Amino acid sequence: MMKFNEVRWGIIGVGDVCEVKSGPALQNISNSQLVAVMRRNGEKAKDFAERHKVAKWYDNADLLINDPEVNAIYIATPPNSHEEYTLKAAKAGKAVYVEKPMARTYTECISMVKACERAKVPLFVAYYRRALPNILKVKSLLENKAIGEIRYVEIKLLKALEQKKGIKGNDTENWRIAPEVAGGGYFYDLASHQLDVLDFLFGPIIEANGISLNQAGGYPAEDITNGTFIFENGVMGHGIWAFNTSRVSEHELITIIGSKGQIVFPIFGDNRVNLKIEGEEETVFNFNISKHIQQPLIQTVVNDLIGIGKCESTGVSGARTNWVMSQLNQFRSI
Repeated sequence: MMKFNEVRWGIIGVGDVCEVKSGPALQNISNSQLVAVMRRNGEKAKDFAERHKVAKWYDNADLLINDPEVNAIYIATPPNSHEEYTLKAAKAGKAVYVEKPMARTYTECISMVKACERAKVPLFVAYYRRALPNILKVKSLLENKAIGEIRYVEIKLLKALEQKKGIKGNDTENWRIAPEVAGGGYFYDLASHQLDVLDFLFGPIIEANGISLNQAGGYPAEDITNGTFIFENGVMGHGIWAFNTSRVSEHELITIIGSKGQIVFPIFGDNRVNLKIEGEEETVFNFNISKHIQQPLIQTVVNDLIGIGKCESTGVSGARTNWVMSQLNQFRSI
């Protein structure tokens, strides 16, 4: 595997996610610098480069990928182009960091993993919640058996119906509910984070079954998914993801049930962790999260590339999450 003295990044697709969540992190970390950015709209690429003090900008991804100053590619485009750009980056001998979900399908994920293996380049996926302090706290509580033996995990994500019109793939913010671009609807965008966190906490899910429907007809993708799953270690789980409720019903939590208590925590918008042990008062842990929310994970990517650490959010783990989503999100018509 390659080892760098310095990671010199090029970003493909400098949209909203790169403005605060990830782009500045590439510049804040030691042994890391952002040297080039690309967007199909050249004026927007130039604007991003000037505002973020990046030396070079492109409106052609191939030019960025083959820039000799760039040795690592961050693919921050919608999922329908992740496989294409990953294969090109691997062929050019560049390390790859790709946004989540890793791709539209499990088949595309495996293609990406194999291409990077053949080229002997590393492949990382931007499941950045693995490196956040609230999730690390949950992992520590589990490793220390704070709630005893783990029995069951429950995911709930209920959001009000959001109808969008004029879906045109990459040319609009609506791509998240265009299955041909995103792989599915909001389930693929949001449940992927939750399921990857559970993979981080408990290891691989080995069996998953589910069903999804488009009940409200507000857009082309599914708007409700319900499923069950079991981890390799025997922990069982259930999830309900409904994007067609009222605002008074909106709710998002993961609950881990053990033989001595439970841990409850959200993934989105709130960074608390609630610990309840039988016979004891509830303990609430609160955490401050940097506005550059991807920086802790990107730090592990850079550490891995320069040979002083290891990043566990890889193409292999990212592909597992896509496989689970494909099993849970079995679409049925009504």
